[in-house]
Amino acid sequence: MMLMTNNEVEDRKVSLKLFVVLNRALQSIQKKVVKDIKRYGLNLTEFAVLELLYNKGNQPIQRIGKKVLLASSSITYVVDRLEEKNYIKRRACPNDRRVIYAQLTDEGKELMEKTFPEHEQAISKIFGGLSIEEKKELINQLKKLGLYAENLDHP
Repeated sequence: MMLMTNNEVEDRKVSLKLFVVLNRALQSIQKKVVKDIKRYGLNLTEFAVLELLYNKGNQPIQRIGKKVLLASSSITYVVDRLEEKNYIKRRACPNDRRVIYAQLTDEGKELMEKTFPEHEQAISKIFGGLSIEEKKELINQLKKLGLYAENLDHP
């Protein structure tokens, strides 16, 4: 058995503490975001799809899942639900019949024009405990951490 240095022991403890704090912070933030989105009769995934289409325009349904971090098996269900609510519609790609686009309906655009600024304000309030500089620094640190973790060969 290899003996660890004091620095290695401390690093493990601090890393574990960071993991717990990061998870708890994310849970707290998500609770508030979900509560805000429920005001509009939507769940988090439905709102994420509408937000993507609102901000980025029509998207191939196959690509939506990757952009909103949703399993491809679930995207059809979410698109179906949004279509039932008349917020989006499917449109065949004129160049490739295998590709189906999702696009906002007029009702979907109206909903997002009303709710997105309110949601943006709610998000700003949720992150109000940090200054703009702290937010920018946290973004950079979390990107760095995420990329490092993504490139690890094993945990």
